[in-house]
Amino acid sequence: MQLSLTGYRSKNQRIIYHVLFWLIVWLLMTLVYAIGIPGYGLAALIILMFLPIHMFSFYTIAYFATPRYLYKKKYVQFVVFLVLMITVSAVLFRLGEIFFADPIIYRAIKKIKNDFVWHKLDGDFWQQFLNPTYIVNCIEQSNLVVWVALAFKFIKMWFERRQAAMEAELNFLKSQVHPHFLFNTLNNLYSLTLQQSPQSPGVVLGLSEILRYMLYECNSETIALSKDVQILESYIALEKIRYEDRIDITFSITGDLRNNQIAPLLLMPLVENAFKHGASEELEEAWINMDLYVKNNQLKFKISNSLPEQLTEPANTKGKIGLLNLKKRLDILYPQSHGFRVFRADEMFVAILELDLNKRIAV
Repeated sequence: MQLSLTGYRSKNQRIIYHVLFWLIVWLLMTLVYAIGIPGYGLAALIILMFLPIHMFSFYTIAYFATPRYLYKKKYVQFVVFLVLMITVSAVLFRLGEIFFADPIIYRAIKKIKNDFVWHKLDGDFWQQFLNPTYIVNCIEQSNLVVWVALAFKFIKMWFERRQAAMEAELNFLKSQVHPHFLFNTLNNLYSLTLQQSPQSPGVVLGLSEILRYMLYECNSETIALSKDVQILESYIALEKIRYEDRIDITFSITGDLRNNQIAPLLLMPLVENAFKHGASEELEEAWINMDLYVKNNQLKFKISNSLPEQLTEPANTKGKIGLLNLKKRLDILYPQSHGFRVFRADEMFVAILELDLNKRIAV
């Protein structure tokens, strides 16, 4: 998750980063500029004189033109503004050379070499100002730093927007898990209350525990794997109440779940899918087998369930939607570090999820 830049502390950090950036620019340009003139002190002074021009150009483009034109897709106005700023920066840079930098450099070199002649100072003001060679040099020197800084800003902006889009999509996908589970469990509770089952209070307590987890704990980027599995077991317990002896459920866990983190609600859709599209359509002899294996931050979860003799297309379609939802979340959270496959074989449905728990990206 990205920290908001609207906070007091974040604004101070941003100011510090900008100050450090311009200090680094000043030092690097001083080192380069000192190659052609006598002394680092003189080079530092000259660069310090021109630094406000670079800063003026950068901040005007980044914080005025970019939000006003580029963000609003007014590309023509943005390009016109860029050309204007390039021209203004070059003019200011050239004036700074003529009236300040060049005379200072000339006097410094003249003290060392009495016979020094600098043809850059030949001619009157307009001859110096309009010299094509020096104009091109000014355009390059006055805008190079600005374009490098803007490139960093635009790259950062692209990543932030991409991350915001991924976060929005992820929140949407995760939010779809909540009502799906809730409707299923409420339907189970409704069936039990119609039967006036004494197990109804237990279902309510189990449901409240799971909902508390979904509403309050699932907002974090990762959750303890042991906690996620605990909620999974609570959900399975609710389903056992519903199906009683009509379903055979096995859930084996191999490995130590402690000290491992996982993105919330990745395993739940697979278990829900097994109950909803497998067991719930079986009249009798339904079964679900689950195997969770964890070792060296590698997780493998295999779940298989019985299938009805004739699986209806609507149910199959709904199942695909839920699994596609999960696949999208995996692509966002664990890119290049997960394996996920589903298949039907011998009248059963199998889903296998493999995760490298160390390689989850921050969104």
